[in-house]
Amino acid sequence: MAEIKAPVFPESVADGTIVEWHVTEGQQVNRDDLLAEIETDKVVLEVVAPDNGVVTRIVKQVDDTVLSDELIAEFEAGASASAEAAPAVDPDQPAAPVQPKQATDGGEPVQGTDKADESDHKDQSPAVRKAAKESGVDPKNVEGSGRGGRVTKTDMSNPTLKADSSITSDSGRPVAEAVGERTEKRVPMTRLRKTIANRLLAASQETAMLTTFNEVNMKPLMDMRTKYKDQFEKRHGVRLGFMSLFVKAATEALKRYPAVNASLDGDDIVYHGYYDIGVAVSSNRGLVVPVLRDTDRMSMADVEAKIREFGGKAQEGKLGLEDMVGGTFTISNGGVFGSLMSTPILNPPQTAILGMHAINDRPMAVNGEVKILPMMYLALSYDHRMIDGKEAVKFLVTLKELVEDPTMLLLDL
Repeated sequence: MAEIKAPVFPESVADGTIVEWHVTEGQQVNRDDLLAEIETDKVVLEVVAPDNGVVTRIVKQVDDTVLSDELIAEFEAGASASAEAAPAVDPDQPAAPVQPKQATDGGEPVQGTDKADESDHKDQSPAVRKAAKESGVDPKNVEGSGRGGRVTKTDMSNPTLKADSSITSDSGRPVAEAVGERTEKRVPMTRLRKTIANRLLAASQETAMLTTFNEVNMKPLMDMRTKYKDQFEKRHGVRLGFMSLFVKAATEALKRYPAVNASLDGDDIVYHGYYDIGVAVSSNRGLVVPVLRDTDRMSMADVEAKIREFGGKAQEGKLGLEDMVGGTFTISNGGVFGSLMSTPILNPPQTAILGMHAINDRPMAVNGEVKILPMMYLALSYDHRMIDGKEAVKFLVTLKELVEDPTMLLLDL
């Protein structure tokens, strides 16, 4: 008998939660089949079968908390499922339809029902039960496309389904409460969302956070992008965006003002001799911050390619712990959503974060004349315990100068 354990979490991840089992006890699986998903405060990790065999016992159930390398199931390699065991099928994959069972009252035949349906849907998969809790939709009111009329997770995602006030959350209160035609939807907060909330609250309460602002003329950068974007994409296979130059400009500014690249560890100040810049990315599960490693050694093409890779992984929920751990500085670009100005919140233990915003044409005074220029507000939030206002302002001014004259980066000025 072999043991199936949770992955080994890094030091920054304390524990995880079982969010879904893709198999049942006694089910036969093949090597590398997906068995379970564990959600941490950073990413969702997949647990796969170590070999061909049978899952003999599930130790940790959905919503249970698991520690690093903790036993979650038992597995027998080379075994075959018994006749009484659950069939080795994916409960979320539709199967061939079954013959309708005649209704006992002589009415129309009932489509896709069996004895399992009469037992209050006890055979629903964890994914279906979780979807019911989050959406407020009663699976008993959903027409199943799975084997024997079984309701699948795909069936539960139908946007036309209406919430049922009889479904309750973990607190015992209904997920959806009907008040005439007005409804309220109650959805359990995910582990990632809880962690984001706790960290943002802690950052605002436990740091001496202050924000300084400046504005940058984006015209030189936009002109350079227009001139070279086709050549850049043809040579490197990625599009030339603004983020890569901001990352490179921020890296240069961090070299000049190392306190902005430092972190606090208790009463100690840790000055980092490397530049790992986190880039805030929006995903369906919330805000995640994958990290670009050693940005001083990356080219602009490398940065663009890596950011594109992170964006794809974030949308697919495939960012790994190795993508998220660490970081000495963070850049958040609310401008992609139209934000004109904001005060970004620190990402502890980092001591500073840069906020980029929307580019808007504004009248600006240039050499005694009024010109319409594409301008962007920049915001630098910093921990005043670590960084003096003078350093913060100079850092932001340096960043502004490098962006407004990109040739300074090439000439190392």
